[in-house]
Parts: sequence; C-alpha cells; structure tokens
Amino acid sequence: MKNFMLSLIQVAEPKRFYMRAGHFPALRQAAGFTLIELMITVAIVGILASIAIPSYRSYVLKSRRAEAMTELTKAQTTIERCYGVYFAYNNAACVPASPVTTPTGFYTITALSPSSATTYTFTATAVGSQAADTTCATMTIDQANQKTALDSSATAQTICWNP
Repeated sequence: MKNFMLSLIQVAEPKRFYMRAGHFPALRQAAGFTLIELMITVAIVGILASIAIPSYRSYVLKSRRAEAMTELTKAQTTIERCYGVYFAYNNAACVPASPVTTPTGFYTITALSPSSATTYTFTATAVGSQAADTTCATMTIDQANQKTALDSSATAQTICWNP
C-alpha cells in the first residue's frame, strides 16, 4: 500500500517529485547567455572602444591636414603664376581674395602679405571641428617655400607638413 501511495504521488505531482529529487530538466535545457557572460562582453567592447575611438579621431584630424596643404599649394601656385606675368606679388590682378574657406570648411586660407612686390605669406587656420587639431592649428607657406606650422599655444611644430 505504501508503494502504491508513492506511485500515486509521483503521477499526481511529477514536478514536486523532481524537485525533491534534485532534478530540474526544464531548467537544464534552456539555452542562452548568462548575465555574467553578457557583462564580460560589454566590458570587452567598452575597452576596445575606449582605445579605438580616440585613435580614429586623431587619424581623421591628421588626414584633414592634407586639405590645408593642398589649398596652400594652390594659392602659392596661383600667385607664382601672376609673379611670372607681372614680376610682382602685389599686383592688383594677383592679390587673392582673403579669407577663403576650403571646400569642406575645415580651414580658412588667409593671404597675410602680398603687400610687398617680393614677398607673400599664406596661412591656413583650422576652423569648425578641425579646431580640435591643436597640434597643427595654423599652417603657413611663403614665397621662399618655407613651410611652418604652429600648435594652439603658438609653438612651432615640424610634423604638420610631413604626414
């Protein structure tokens, strides 16, 4: 009779019997990620992002310097062509409009001094989001092809013209 009662309990309450016996078949079959696994993954992604994002931003700022170099070289070529015709940099036909914003808007090109017949200086100043490039805040080129650059604290930099 005792065995019969036990078998009735097992049939009537199978879940309770398994729980007493320490079996959890429904829970063992569940698939997925645990919270710890998910937190470890989020931490790894966060570490990688904290390294990659500043590196990417630095690369973007550095690559935009090429635009300043290109526009300064264009201005230099134009005024040198005028010098070849008029033998003076300050001829009215040669003086470029100033300031001029580059096509993408990251630099402003300024003609500082074609006031002399024999000298000129063009300066590219970082503006907008490029102003975050404190290493090469201004880049300059003159009639002797002297290329200089200053950081945001007006200290000369040598890396700006050598990408």
